[in-house]
Amino acid sequence: MLQEERIARIQALLGAFERVSTERLARELSVSRETVRRDVLELEAQGALRRVHGGVVTTAAHAEPPYAQRQHLRAREKRAIARAVLPMLAPGQVILLDAGTTTGYLAEALRGMSGLTVVTNSLGIAMTLARRDDSSESPRHEVILLGGTPHGDVPATYGSGTINEIGRYHADLALLSPVGLSATHGATSYAPHEAEVAQAMAEQARERVLLADYSKVGLVSRVRYAKPQEVSRIVTNPHEGDGIEDELQRWRRAGVDVVLA
Repeated sequence: MLQEERIARIQALLGAFERVSTERLARELSVSRETVRRDVLELEAQGALRRVHGGVVTTAAHAEPPYAQRQHLRAREKRAIARAVLPMLAPGQVILLDAGTTTGYLAEALRGMSGLTVVTNSLGIAMTLARRDDSSESPRHEVILLGGTPHGDVPATYGSGTINEIGRYHADLALLSPVGLSATHGATSYAPHEAEVAQAMAEQARERVLLADYSKVGLVSRVRYAKPQEVSRIVTNPHEGDGIEDELQRWRRAGVDVVLA
């Protein structure tokens, strides 16, 4: 991996999580701690981060990386999560999907089945599911795109109009893609407007299923939208190191079903 690619990856991680350990940077980049140190020193000289004991923290006021950049991080893991969700679904169900990148991969996987009512604030998810197959005159699912205020970065709707519309639906499942997933602090998001929508969806569903690749397990972002006891199920990836398995065990002890994809 070239230095430019490593630096972009470090910035993306800081954008999502605000603080990242040196150990995690070395693992994510598949390089030595000395290589991480050189990259960190360069970013610090640019004013893009600040070194702290054991890692780095962001200095950016608006730190989350662009949606398009997040969409391609750990794509293989997100596709595996999407496939693992399919057996949980059945025709006739009403599901709520937020505008996370992992739920975007789920939308692609849902084109292999039919009969759901999908309520979402994501323009991308709505368009993916509304596309007709060559052999079909109608979409495979009933797709409801929530109204509201469009966002400049994420192709989705937010705000009071979106929240009010969510309140009209009683869903079987809310499938949500958090930025952080902690057995102590629950499901968290970076942006308040995204957390607001996710919380409203969680409140309107019989079950709350969190879709989070392994890098989000054990992390806490800025705004909580679901307490640990409000989570029904977690779908994530198996991963050794960084305390991830210990964190998943804490979720299991709390009675949450953990599915490894």
